[in-house]
Amino acid sequence: MRAAAGVAAAAGAAAAWTLPAPAPLIPSLCRSLGIVRELGGGQPVVALTFDDGPHPSGTPAVLDALQAAGARATFFLVGEQVRRWPALAARIAAEGHAIALHGDRHRTLLRVAPATLARDLDRGHDTLAQATGAPPTLYRPPYGVFSAAGLVIARRRGWTPILWSRWGRDWTPRATPEGIAALVTADVKCGDVLLLHDADHYSARDSWEATADAVPLILGELRRRGLTSTRL
Repeated sequence: MRAAAGVAAAAGAAAAWTLPAPAPLIPSLCRSLGIVRELGGGQPVVALTFDDGPHPSGTPAVLDALQAAGARATFFLVGEQVRRWPALAARIAAEGHAIALHGDRHRTLLRVAPATLARDLDRGHDTLAQATGAPPTLYRPPYGVFSAAGLVIARRRGWTPILWSRWGRDWTPRATPEGIAALVTADVKCGDVLLLHDADHYSARDSWEATADAVPLILGELRRRGLTSTRL
């Protein structure tokens, strides 16, 4: 009986720990957990977001494309990369884009103990704040996978947990600018949060090149549909 109870308790704890993990694929789970995946307000805007940076080549290329179009976006930055290229993080903020936290190290939260995760997030938050002068209040975990502890820690610090409603699958080795743009804008609607990547630190080598070339195509398609890109 004790062994069975122990197994049941362990299974329950594991289920609770991993409960938020499928949220990127289940909109109803996002809603029940209070994870933001779309903008409210009904305005003709979408939020273009970029993960995994900064990157010495990818981030400037994406910033140049956004600047040419007069568009604004949100960059979910990784602390370990900001420490390598703090000037790029500062440039993102200086050009009017939103700064958000993607963790200090890029690893799945399901494998990180709560105390370790808390230290990781605090270090990443402080790194971003020091480099940009903009303490982040938005948080998206690596791979979009929240653990129960990740949600609790974020909320205790007053951060908003953010995922996305559409993605371009731009991290793959075969992604093309046209394919990325077509996928991320297919059936796009007011309030969508679009996920892209301005770095290849954790994905296919040089995948940022297709992303940077896709940005003008995406923004052009948004304009055609009467939508503009805004910060989160």
